[in-house]
Amino acid sequence: MLDEQVLFASGTLGYHTFRIPALLTSSSGRVLAFGEGRIHGPGDAGTIELVLRRSDDHGSNWSDLQVVVKEADMTCGNPCPVQDRATGTIWLWFCKNTAEGGEGLIVQGKAKRTVWLTHSLDDGTSWSEPVDMTDRVMQPDWTWYATGPGHGIQLQSGRMVVPCDHMVGIHLDRTRDPYHSHVVYSDDGGASWHIGGIVRDGTNECEVVELLNGDVMINCRNYAQRSQRAVAVSRDLGSTFGEFRWDEALVEPVCQASIVRWPQVNNGLLFANPASATDRVCMTIRHSTDEGLSWPRAKLLHAGPAAYSDLVISADGNALCLYEKGQDWPYETLTLARFDAAWLAEA
Repeated sequence: MLDEQVLFASGTLGYHTFRIPALLTSSSGRVLAFGEGRIHGPGDAGTIELVLRRSDDHGSNWSDLQVVVKEADMTCGNPCPVQDRATGTIWLWFCKNTAEGGEGLIVQGKAKRTVWLTHSLDDGTSWSEPVDMTDRVMQPDWTWYATGPGHGIQLQSGRMVVPCDHMVGIHLDRTRDPYHSHVVYSDDGGASWHIGGIVRDGTNECEVVELLNGDVMINCRNYAQRSQRAVAVSRDLGSTFGEFRWDEALVEPVCQASIVRWPQVNNGLLFANPASATDRVCMTIRHSTDEGLSWPRAKLLHAGPAAYSDLVISADGNALCLYEKGQDWPYETLTLARFDAAWLAEA
């Protein structure tokens, strides 16, 4: 079974472009699909709002578009949700900067990037007033900062771990300053958050997954070697990252990707990205049954233009992939693919 439907179509509902997908399956089974609604153009700067649609039937039918965060003349982006099992609270991380102060100016120290947190107590129906978390999760010498995009996870220990990335302002030059993946975490249900492990330079947008032995694996966009993903492992629940490698099986064109555990299918891992060394095309789903050491199963989802994605498992056991998909360029839609193990196993 493979079903696809467009959840966000660029050029509709007053938005020029929709980008940056993020998914969450809540403990009640509700699926939340987040994105950025870019009002005036397709670029990463400008006036951008965080938008959401909700599904109560495992991703078949969806609510109308809901605006979660908006602010005049501001970029509000990089959604990254995570839920605390104990309370049901859904925490949504995101970043802000002025519409005119994009990444280039931020890296030069001429504009400010800030980090924010809102939460929902009713499965995403309503959201709290956002809180500025910049001083708590951003070091003074970091210039650029991005939460997610994609989803965070809660470990078996109860710790919530949220993937992020940053740039260290050494030269105040985007071509020379190092990018790093890192995580932030909470051990008290979201009452406090802390900077966790930082991955070596040359890494960027990332997602995390808990391994069966309790380790945390981070899978990172790669700026050091253009054609493959970067992977690091934490032995202390994400407080630090040690073991590091380039995964030659996970080819990438320098782009965000997504990873999730699929308990219903051999308790394996799913991975999605545009599987090309040069272009954002060929959105591909991969499956691993050895904790990401190898990816023997690969299935093409869309051969044409495709870019960012996020994966979750619905409460009925199917996999959901919300991804940037188009015919002429990747950013025409945010499309939801629902698929089962039989589709993945098909030749």
